[in-house]
Amino acid sequence: MRTFNRTFCLFVAVIISAWTFTSALKIISRAEWGARHPLATRPLRTPASHVFIHHSDGPTSSDVKSGSEIVRSIQDCHMDERGWSDIGYHFLIGGDGSIFEGRDWRNIGAHVANHNRKGHGIVFLGNFMGTTHWRVKLSRLRVCIKGEGYVFCLCFSEVAPTEAALTAAKDLINYAVKERHLRPNYFLKGHRQMGFTDCPGDRLYKIIRSWPNFRP
Repeated sequence: MRTFNRTFCLFVAVIISAWTFTSALKIISRAEWGARHPLATRPLRTPASHVFIHHSDGPTSSDVKSGSEIVRSIQDCHMDERGWSDIGYHFLIGGDGSIFEGRDWRNIGAHVANHNRKGHGIVFLGNFMGTTHWRVKLSRLRVCIKGEGYVFCLCFSEVAPTEAALTAAKDLINYAVKERHLRPNYFLKGHRQMGFTDCPGDRLYKIIRSWPNFRP
């Protein structure tokens, strides 16, 4: 009888611990932020070996409502303009620490060309280059001053992600390891390490270089 009681108590403790962890993460489900249904999915072998960190290079959010609007616009861009089957990232993190569910842990994303099969993509909402700078972008992106097939835009970058957003990302990664979505000896990389891009921005990249499992 004692053995049963100890086993039952341990089971209850594990359930409570898992519930507390996931509750603290503030994960906003696809249904909650108004996601469109994916057109197709492809299975990702888990536990995955990599986590790729991105910034959205756009506005950040201060609450669930503003975050949901931004996430919906990103999904629309990925599906309607880029022709993808769904939003590219697995999770999107707002400035208030809210985590928006993107693609399922078990599905391949679309966020790092030629490396999507390796792992999960986590994007911080915002631009974290840390400077005010001029950039040239294709005209299909929203900008002010249009030229011959191009547009010039003045980008005002946030200094760095909020502590709430950074904590949410680290907690999410720890949860992924705990739930075996991600290997304990995973590789953490910034998007710029995998291709020609300034993502996830100079300030955010500097921060993640000090995180556990970061690999140059």
